[in-house]
Amino acid sequence: MRSRPFRSPRARARGDEDGATAANPDAYVAALTMLARRELSEAQIRQRLVRREYDETAIDQAIARLRVERAVDDERVAGAIARTSVSVKRRGRVRVRREIEHAGISPSVARAAVDATFEDVDEDALLEAALARRLRGRDQMTEPSDIARLYRYLVGQGFEHDRIMKRLDRLKRRR
Repeated sequence: MRSRPFRSPRARARGDEDGATAANPDAYVAALTMLARRELSEAQIRQRLVRREYDETAIDQAIARLRVERAVDDERVAGAIARTSVSVKRRGRVRVRREIEHAGISPSVARAAVDATFEDVDEDALLEAALARRLRGRDQMTEPSDIARLYRYLVGQGFEHDRIMKRLDRLKRRR
């Protein structure tokens, strides 16, 4: 008995012989399985399917189908990354935008998601929380090397240079 490629009921009803599922249902199913675990950008799905050695046409067809079904939406993914980075990880604007772009999302979409997320966030309070977490109850810094280390940490967390310097100046004055 010969195995036939899987075709969805809709494709069979339309007589669609060259639909995405007829070409390679595995790429589509693999992508859906990935998306069941967590939100992924189109670039992340493409990268993971390439790593699993699916051919380019199967990947393109699977992603096109996922886009039509709205299972893949880079704007939604960018918003999810931004909200998680701010509310859970307590990161600054620069780091959040960098994380979104690292997920393969365009800079314009990343910027829009970051702007929308930070509309309701008090960035100074976010910086204070990061500083308090790092200082662990200490209210002063005595060594310049400690201040430099704290500055590097806050920059790495994505806070803006001007805000950091203003806050560290107040911390230094307490000495």
